[in-house]
Parts: sequence; structure tokens; C-alpha cells
Amino acid sequence: MAAPGLYYLSRPSAAPAAGGHPLLVLLHGYGSDERDLMGLVPYLDPRFEVVSVRGPQALEMGGYAWFAVQFTPFGLVLDHAQAQETRRQLEAWLEALVAAPGVDRGQVFLLGFSQGAGMALGAALHRPELVAGVAFISGLVVPQMIPAGDLEKLRALSVLMVHGRHDPLIPIQQGRASRALLEQLPLCLRYREYEMGHEINAECLEEVRGWLQEGLSPVTAGGQR
Repeated sequence: MAAPGLYYLSRPSAAPAAGGHPLLVLLHGYGSDERDLMGLVPYLDPRFEVVSVRGPQALEMGGYAWFAVQFTPFGLVLDHAQAQETRRQLEAWLEALVAAPGVDRGQVFLLGFSQGAGMALGAALHRPELVAGVAFISGLVVPQMIPAGDLEKLRALSVLMVHGRHDPLIPIQQGRASRALLEQLPLCLRYREYEMGHEINAECLEEVRGWLQEGLSPVTAGGQR
């Protein structure tokens, strides 16, 4: 699979089907890289082709980001203009990715952690025709992410939002406020909290795994949906 514009790693589907295989795109958090979330792959449905993409901003401390963030005593300060620019870059890359031969365009899912969760959801809200669902883990929703205009096109979009009650970086109050923002939109939202920090623990991973499997079309023994 080839898609210009962003660097990524991929793992092919273990069960390619005549009608195309499902695609899962992973988006890492601030200061990490494309290798991080690939550790989840052995626990997820092998029918997915998995693509893990690197954020475009290299950090002096090492790792990568999707946009600039300032850590202040009053909380995170986001560079919204840069985030919007990167979101548009991600959308163009994603459009090329899902157009590749062999991809079932009706079964494209995004999984983002922390800053990557925001990027995944922002892209899906603005281009819902490209995405069936988003797993939004330990992220933050802000009003700037929500597109203007007719939101009826979001009705087919599914979102799993998961947050840790002991998250020191994005406190649970902000997670619940993020949920409240999404509840105003006409999408299918599932919200879960777990006894974890800013992480993906075993319970969270099991929730994500099950949600992704629910989103896949059933496959018969002959490989046809």
C-alpha cells in the first residue's frame, strides 16, 4: 500500500477477502512515533490491514507530534491553527490510503491515543465519508474540532471514547466535558471510563478490541460478506 505525504508502518491483513479487507489506521500521541501503537496489533482482529502513521512535527526532545502544545500550570494550550493545517494534511493522506486497491472503503477505522485521538476524530468529523468509526482514547475534544454547517452527514459515524479516571495529563473532568461536546452531535457515541491513567490498560484494550470487531461486517466461511 502506498499513500504520499506522511511516513507510516503497515501490517497486511491476515485474511484478505474478494470484496476488500478492513483497514485500521493508528495515530500516536505527543512525543511518540509510528512504532508505539503497533504493539496493540497482536490483540486486534487479524482481518485488519493496520497502518500506523507518524505525526509530521519532529520534537527536540525526540519523538513526533501532530501539532504544537504548551504545558502550562493552567493546563494544555493547543496550537489550533497548526492542528487544523495538520488535520487537512491527514485527510488528504487518508483519502489516498483508503483508495488503494484491496481496501474495503466501508470498513475503515481510526484509532488514536491522546493527541492522535484528537487528530483522528477531527479528520473523521470533517471527512466522515472516509471513515466508519474512531476509537478515541485519552483524548481531548475542543469546539474548534467540530465542523461548521450541516452535521447530518455524521449520523453514520461511530465513536468509542475511552478515558482514565486517574489521567494526570487530561483529567477525567476534561474527558467528561469532551463527551458532552460529542453528545451534541448526531453520531453514534459509546463512552467508557476505566481505573487507569494516561494509558491503555488491559480493560481498555479489550473494550477497543470488541468495539472494532462489532464494527466489522460478518464474514462467511467462504470469505464473502
